[in-house]
Amino acid sequence: MNSIAATALCLPLPAGESADAFAQNVTVTRVGSQPSAPGPEAYFTGPVRIDAPFKGSGDARIGGATVTFSPGARTAWHTHPLGQTLIVIAGVGRVQQVGGPVQEIRPGDTVWIPPGIKHWHGATPATGMTHIAIAESLDGKTVDWLEKVSDEEYGAQ
Repeated sequence: MNSIAATALCLPLPAGESADAFAQNVTVTRVGSQPSAPGPEAYFTGPVRIDAPFKGSGDARIGGATVTFSPGARTAWHTHPLGQTLIVIAGVGRVQQVGGPVQEIRPGDTVWIPPGIKHWHGATPATGMTHIAIAESLDGKTVDWLEKVSDEEYGAQ
């Protein structure tokens, strides 16, 4: 055994960590190893593709996916019990919370939607948009889907 490995074996565990936490392995999910899935028509308007869904293991509550919206595509109104983070990585999109203005979002933008806030997000009419969506589950639930966004609501400026 080399001296670095031997030294690491003698170090105390960080505060609050158990030996079980260190017995787990890092998991790498290779791009292309999971098939793309269409966004369900009940929750989306227009063509939407969901790629690379991820979920924590054990007690972890985090999960998410990369979501690509074709021009004009969008989610239905929905809420998240513990909120949601969107990281825009391509295209131009829109997001709106109920009663608020439609906001444009672009690559590099990070959007935080607080818990319980009714909202929707998607592409603009002329440009597709891709974002990474991240949310935590509460009692196994990450989202409450509501009614679809009307064409009038989507087109509001």
